[in-house]
Amino acid sequence: MRRSARPARSVHSGAPVAGAVLDLIDRTRTGLLQACHATSADERYRLAHLAALRAAAAVLAADARRTAGSRPRNVWSVLPAVAPELSEWAQFFEGTAARRQLLERGAAEVSTREADDLVRQVEAFLELVLTHLGLPMMESFTACVAPVPTLSVVGHPHISEAV
Repeated sequence: MRRSARPARSVHSGAPVAGAVLDLIDRTRTGLLQACHATSADERYRLAHLAALRAAAAVLAADARRTAGSRPRNVWSVLPAVAPELSEWAQFFEGTAARRQLLERGAAEVSTREADDLVRQVEAFLELVLTHLGLPMMESFTACVAPVPTLSVVGHPHISEAV
């Protein structure tokens, strides 16, 4: 006998979580996993930030108050109105968005530590988003963060230039 698949339900409304929301969450998880395996700090930071954007977009997509005719706005400025408990995260990620734009233009660099920290912060944010949506957290991503190669300081093999 085959069971019918039941859609996940949001803790907040009891309404089914839409397929688009689940797709965004899946893409968030995939992006976070890609960030974990990125071989450069800049790429890890960029991918982690994009994962955070997708997680925030999932919250907005699940919000029934939005109308089809509403004009596009910055996700970080809209998120606090939809999920006030995520306001501080929205402010934080708005700052990382500016940094990501500089990275993409080649006008800035990030350290391995900054990139790894952002991956961990996005994972924490994703957990809060999943709780908001009434969905389970699957596995930890930060346990699989691949090392980013660093340059050794000449004459000191145990000291690296990475901060």
